[in-house]
Amino acid sequence: MIIGYARVSTDEQNLDLQLAALHAAGCDKTFTDKGISGSRASRPGLDTALAALSSGDTFMVWKLDRLGRSLLNLVETINEFSLRGIEFASLTENIETRSPSGRLVFHLMAAMPEFERSLISERTRAGMRAAKARGKHIGRRPALSHAEQDDVSFAIRKRNEPIPAVAERYGVHPRTIRRILEKH
Repeated sequence: MIIGYARVSTDEQNLDLQLAALHAAGCDKTFTDKGISGSRASRPGLDTALAALSSGDTFMVWKLDRLGRSLLNLVETINEFSLRGIEFASLTENIETRSPSGRLVFHLMAAMPEFERSLISERTRAGMRAAKARGKHIGRRPALSHAEQDDVSFAIRKRNEPIPAVAERYGVHPRTIRRILEKH
């Protein structure tokens, strides 16, 4: 039996392309996850698909990163398949684990999504450091302007107004007011 698995990371994305490819490749059953990141090892659709597999079955995905993004998790999953007598296939990368060369290609391709994610993360951090060095604010915009923050501090410290009342007046949570007071 060939069991397919398709996943998209957000609810706005569509599974149709993956499902059509898996169907065309001969999947007998297909399981899905929608709106779930590949970085999570446990996913409802994936867990059900893995439980449905038996020795002699093939587990198929449209693309390797649909199964997972962590190299360790991918390798552990494929090793578990091997121990259970289950084959693996990825349509886009043309990977299969029936042969030694197919297993080699799998290990090479499995390293790529994690490497790519590491590069993106590294570039993002470098960009944030550079922006911070140029004096740019990093993170979301403050809920209140500098003038409003000064007014908040004055109202509480000088006029002894209660934090909840000040928070309500400015339309923010009392925790926001406490953070402002810590900074002033």
